[in-house]
Formats: sequence, structure tokens, C-alpha cells
Amino acid sequence: MRGMNAALLVVEVAGRRAALPAERIHSVIEPASVVPVPRGPRHLAGLAALRSRPLTLIDCRSALGFEPEEARAPRAVVVDHDGHLYGLLVDLADEIIAATGSPEPLAADPGHGWRRMAPTMIESANGPLLLLDIAALISGPDAA
Repeated sequence: MRGMNAALLVVEVAGRRAALPAERIHSVIEPASVVPVPRGPRHLAGLAALRSRPLTLIDCRSALGFEPEEARAPRAVVVDHDGHLYGLLVDLADEIIAATGSPEPLAADPGHGWRRMAPTMIESANGPLLLLDIAALISGPDAA
């Protein structure tokens, strides 16, 4: 992430607004057909297809240690990580905004599951936002 003036996608997960670096995002979709993965980790919501390519869906709520919400219609923020497509399921994908600062370490504990998944914060026109770590979300809550 380039820091000052970098573009951020503001998302909401488990009632909290956070940010993802927009430069890593391919698109935001509403997954239609999701195929469950038997015996997969809890944060692995399933598989879907995106333009004939497999898309691994990661439930960000579960990755943070929260219970998944079955009744919601989440958005999938599509990112490429290590050559594979992932859809990060968030409660809301809100807007693209500019960062007004560079990522900084957290000064306080953000609470339940957030410290490992969002180890930094970044200033924006909307105020400070937790900056989600894409690799940590994909790895899930049990990764070391």
C-alpha cells in the first residue's frame, strides 16, 4: 500500500467499519451460487465461479472469530492473493475513499479478533479506519 492518497475500499464486518487497499481489489460481487467445502475450515464459506474461474469465499466474520450470519446477503470483495482468486465476504462494501495518512500500528486493542486481522489503522477523510490484512483473513483465525 502506498500510504498517503492511496485509495481504500470502506467495508463493514461484524458492525465495524474497516478498510481494504483498493489497489488489491478486482471487483465487488454478490455471489449467486455457493458450493460448500466439506470439512473445510470454518471461515471458508465455500466456492463460487467468477467468469469461469474458481473463487474461494472467505467469511470475514468467521475469520475474525464471530459467528457467521446465514440470513444476510453479503458482498464478496474479489482479490488476487498468491495467484488465486478469493472473495472476502463482508456485510457491506460502502465506498472508495482516499487515505490521508500512512498505515500506523494500533495504539489500543480493537477487540475480539481484530488485532491479528487488522494490525494497523489508517487515517482517511472518514476518520481512522482499521486496515484489514488480506493474507490474515484468508489464513483464518487458527493460523499462527
